[in-house]
Parts: sequence; structure tokens; C-alpha cells
Amino acid sequence: MESLSPAIGSNPIRPSTTISGENELLISSVKSIKLPPVARRKMRMRVAAQSSNFVVPNNIDFSDPDWKVKYEREFEARFNIPHITDVFPDAVSYPSTFCLKMRTPVTEDFAQGYPSDEEWHGYINNNDRVLLKTINYSSPTSAGAECIDPDCTWVEQWVHRAGPREKIYFKPEEVKAAIITCGGLCPGLNDVIRQIVITLEIYGVKKIVGIPFGYRGFSSDDLAEMPLSRKVVQNVHLSGGSLLGVSRGGPKVSDIVDSIQERGINMLFVIGGNGTHAGANAIHDECRRRRMQVAVVGVPKTIDNDIMLMDKTFGFDTAVEEAQRAINSAYIEAHSAYHGIGIVKLMGRSSGFIAMHASLASGQIDICLIPEVPFNLHGPHGVLQHLKYLLEAKGSAVICVAEGAGQDFLERTNAKDASGNAVLGDIGVHIQQQIKKYFKEIGVTTDVKYIDPTYMIRACRANASDGILCTVLGQNAVHGAFAGYSGITVGICNTHYVYFPIPEVIAQPKVVDPNSRMWHRCLTSTGQPDFL
Repeated sequence: MESLSPAIGSNPIRPSTTISGENELLISSVKSIKLPPVARRKMRMRVAAQSSNFVVPNNIDFSDPDWKVKYEREFEARFNIPHITDVFPDAVSYPSTFCLKMRTPVTEDFAQGYPSDEEWHGYINNNDRVLLKTINYSSPTSAGAECIDPDCTWVEQWVHRAGPREKIYFKPEEVKAAIITCGGLCPGLNDVIRQIVITLEIYGVKKIVGIPFGYRGFSSDDLAEMPLSRKVVQNVHLSGGSLLGVSRGGPKVSDIVDSIQERGINMLFVIGGNGTHAGANAIHDECRRRRMQVAVVGVPKTIDNDIMLMDKTFGFDTAVEEAQRAINSAYIEAHSAYHGIGIVKLMGRSSGFIAMHASLASGQIDICLIPEVPFNLHGPHGVLQHLKYLLEAKGSAVICVAEGAGQDFLERTNAKDASGNAVLGDIGVHIQQQIKKYFKEIGVTTDVKYIDPTYMIRACRANASDGILCTVLGQNAVHGAFAGYSGITVGICNTHYVYFPIPEVIAQPKVVDPNSRMWHRCLTSTGQPDFL
């Protein structure tokens, strides 16, 4: 087996490719070409692939009248979530021990071992589905359009609804559940840990442990398991950080699975981002290869909100809220100084969701810079020229920049962190230096202040919105494991909670669409021009 770090860095190949662009003229011009209907349709597809926002599925022939049905079948197969019966067809199911009408602790004295209440209608049917996309775009050129074909045909895409099932595939008294937190800190980690533990105890699980410092805890002899119970985690959500500690990278997948086998763990809850989920999927695959009856369930954690298919991930709302303090401080500093300029750098390696939403929320940002939208610093249409205009027009300015923006301006290195991510240069410092240099050269006095609140935001406790999200994610992770699912992650989709197969959410990071309505709203708020 390969080491965990390569597994974390891998990107499974998706059966479709997203292509974006803007050129309505090319699409409309195809209509004027005199071609047979099938040829015209194929040409529209090729042109639109270069000029519009739609997904081109592999092996789908749009000239086939049944392509839509075939695509929906392919989608259903892709998003089918792995179940224990895939490997163990004769796996025995039991009446669920989770019932809110029966709050008596589970004991072996129950008839046939488990209580049940057939009249409780709180269970989710395995055939329940949630619609992945809810907007029926009429044209690929509509703002934020995500189309399957050049005509933006409505195609239903359904994913599995999360929640407790009437039948479970693990006896609670035989379960040893383990929880790990990986990657960097994020508001809400303790909330998720707490709710996983509480829900496991409601099912009747007695053996619950935390693995310290992420995947590293599986290989280090001096890192002992941490016994967890409701008493231990009762108030842990009142603090930031992680009760279990975090780390990046880890040992080989085979070594981790060896450790899982030796410890007798049969439920593993993995809290982390894309890289952590890639590791969880590799662990799931290895457990299946060894025919181990282990449920591996992920809970998506990324403060950047860059995990595919989900409305949002926990920690994001808190980050946007906490960023307001830094932005307001930068605004006051800039507004109070002669030709004051405030710069705030926020998290966002490859996606600018935090910078965009924080700018929109504050109403105090004049320039928002994100990785998805290229910009020039110099030149007649550059950021510096617009700053000069802002100082002349209003006397001050505030810039919000995502950490991954403008990396082309910085000297590149081959340095990687333990997760395999490229180490970024400090775009905030670079912009600060360029501003000072530019205004000095043109003889204009400025007062530039730079604020980087990254570690203050990461370490704070979750706000109320994220607290609710963490609670429900933790509960549904346990429900999924007891239902016999593995190799899945839980997320929120169109306000409903769902299960996704891990490979689908880690195929690529979610990024801001520059043609989306939210980015347009941000531009409307800041009033900034196109910096190219």
C-alpha cells in the first residue's frame, strides 16, 4: 500500500468535466449555419463546451434521444453509497436501538436483545432521496448556469437522504467507535466530536475512543487512545480547537488498517477536509479488501467551504462572522488616517468564499481579491490605479484578499506541507509593499495597515449557526455508520442532510464561479472594476 500522504493528495477521476466560459455570440451563431439537425446539435455542443457553463459527461452521445435517461442512470450509479452488504451479502440486520420514544438505556435484558417501537415514524427510508440541483436554467449563459448539455435540459440528480434507519447492522455492545480530527483547526471540531459521542451512547455504544492528533495517532506508541463519554465531552463545545488534537499527513494506509484491526475498531469517524477524506476513502477500500466489517464515515471540515456539492461546511459561517472584526478594525484604521489603506487577508487557498462573503457582509470593503478571478496590480486597469482613484474620491480604502489570490505575483517554491499542499506566499504582505512603493513613486502620502486574523479565526468556538450544523452532521454520521454505510461523508445539500460517496466530493475543490450571482452581488457591494 502507498503511504497516506499520496492518498490524501490524489484526485479520483470524475466521469465528467466542468467547462466554463462566456461567449453567447458563438452559441447563437450556430443556429444560422445550414446543417442537418444532428450535425447542428453536435456543433452546438462543441461550441458551447468552449463558451458556456455546463458539464460534459463522458460517453454520452447527445444525439441519442435516450441520453437523458442514460445520464440519470449513470449519475445514480456514481452516487450509490457503499453498504456493508456489498461485501457481506449475508450481513444480519437488527431493529434500531435509536428511538426517541424509548429513552431507556440499552441492556441485554431486552427481548431478543434490543428494544424497538414500530409505531415511531422517525426513521428514514433507504429509498428517500434529495434533489442535488434545484434551479432549472434556461440557457448556458444564465448567471451561474450549471448545465449538462448545451440546451440546458433539465436533468434530475438525486442523492441519498441522511438520518436514522429502522434496521442497523452493528450490535451496539459489540461496537468500538473511534473519532479522529485531521488537518488544521476549524471552529466546530469539538461540537462534532461531542455530538458523535452523544449519539453513539443513545444507540447503546459503550466503547468510544478518540485517536489523538489525526492519522498520526494510529502509528505512534506514545499517543494513547482517549476514552470518550458524554461526561467527558459535555462542555467541550464551549471551547475552540480540538479535544483530540490535529495533525497533517500520517502513516501508510496499510499500517492504519493494521492498527484499526489490532484495536478492534469497527466504526471510524473521520473529521477533515478533502485530503483527510481521500485518506478515509483509502482506509475504507483497504478494509473492504481485507473483508473487515468496518464503517468509515467522514464529516467534512474545511473553513474555506471548498468541498464539492455541499451548501456549506462547518466553520465557514463562524469564519465569516469573525472576519468582520478584522475588517471593521481595518476600516477604522484606514478611515481615521490621512490617505489610509487597510488590508485584510483571509483564508482561502483555492477558493475565495470567505473573502467574498465577509466582504459582502461587512459593506466596508472597496476591493475584494480572490483566487478564481485574476487581476493586475499595475497598469491603467490595475488595483493600484483604482486605489489612487479611491483615495482621491473618498480619502481611504479597504482591501480584502484571500490567501490564495495573486500567487502568480510571488516567487514560487516547491515547498509542500505534510498534507501535500503547496506552501503559499504571503499575498497580503506583497500587496502592502507594492502599495507603499507605488504611492511613494508618485509622491502621494499613504498610511497602510495590514491585518492577518487567520489563527484568531481558526481557534475560536463555533457560532450558533455552525453549532447547529455540527450537531446535525455528527448525529447523521453515526446514523450512517449504524445503517451499514461506509466510504461516505455527510453534508448539507439544498438545506437537507445527505450522504455522498467520498470520491465524488474530493474529485476537485469547490470554487467561486466568477459568473455566479453571489460574486456579482459582491462586485455590486464593493463597486470595484475589472482589474484586467
